[in-house]
Amino acid sequence: MLPTSKGTLALTALAPLAWGSTYLVTTEYLPPDRPLLTATLRALPAGLLLLAFARRLPKGGWWWRVLLLGSLNITLFLALLFVAAYRLPGGVAGVLGAIQPLVAAGLVVPLLGERPGGRVVLAGVAGVFGVALVVLRATAQLDTVGVLAGLAGAGVMALGTVLTKRWGRPEGVGPLAMTGWQLTVGGLLLVPIALLAEGAPPALTGTNLLGYLYLAVPNTAVAYWLFFRGVGKLPASSVAFLSLLSPVSATVLGWVFLNQSLTTLQLLGMGIALGSTVAGALFAAQRAAAGRVVVQAEPASRPAARVRARLGS
Repeated sequence: MLPTSKGTLALTALAPLAWGSTYLVTTEYLPPDRPLLTATLRALPAGLLLLAFARRLPKGGWWWRVLLLGSLNITLFLALLFVAAYRLPGGVAGVLGAIQPLVAAGLVVPLLGERPGGRVVLAGVAGVFGVALVVLRATAQLDTVGVLAGLAGAGVMALGTVLTKRWGRPEGVGPLAMTGWQLTVGGLLLVPIALLAEGAPPALTGTNLLGYLYLAVPNTAVAYWLFFRGVGKLPASSVAFLSLLSPVSATVLGWVFLNQSLTTLQLLGMGIALGSTVAGALFAAQRAAAGRVVVQAEPASRPAARVRARLGS
């Protein structure tokens, strides 16, 4: 992997690290039992903010692509994420979300023509195990709806990431506009869902407003821009591995700000999760780079083959 790619990977990693703070902000600063309202106020203001900077809209066939990507990456993912978070212990929800690299590794085969390789899959399995050590507790209880929501959330985000990589961006459009389109569409689709499921928003305190401001700007507008920028420059499997950083970040923040304890097993799990993230991302990038070299080498061999055919060799 080139040094510039490593720099891009490091910048993209800031997104899941920031998303790890979502649980802390939601539980400490936002109204309880309002997952869809939180998802809406996280996505829509962020999207409108980025649109104000980008000053452009999709054209032609990109409207339906943005609608699908916004539905997957924003509407469905955030709704399912918060349903799982409210119905499951944070540890269980974190482990379910950690399967995203494995789902993405399966999707890149039919959608991108990439073969992730055994090392990538092994790193994904190790990552799930590491996250389980970090966040699972012996007293964790399962809820069927919550488990299904967690699995579905990981699946739709993996699919959205791979499709974002497959389709790229319209010519002349940067990641800022592309991110703004998806967040705005996803946020608009969340509005009627939140109103029907949860009713009118409650009266918000100053603390609530500061919490929503944090979620909308650094946690969503900036973080999603970094994420989709990375998707455009890196292999989809590499980006998917970065999702393992979110539960690790959430655990560290809980230790720092909520005085939660850290056990030896959790520290071991953090090491495994971080190692799996780096190894999986690098392995996936190496596989993708090797594939590009092969594809670029093929056309050069065809003219030589035609010359040999004409000479009768």
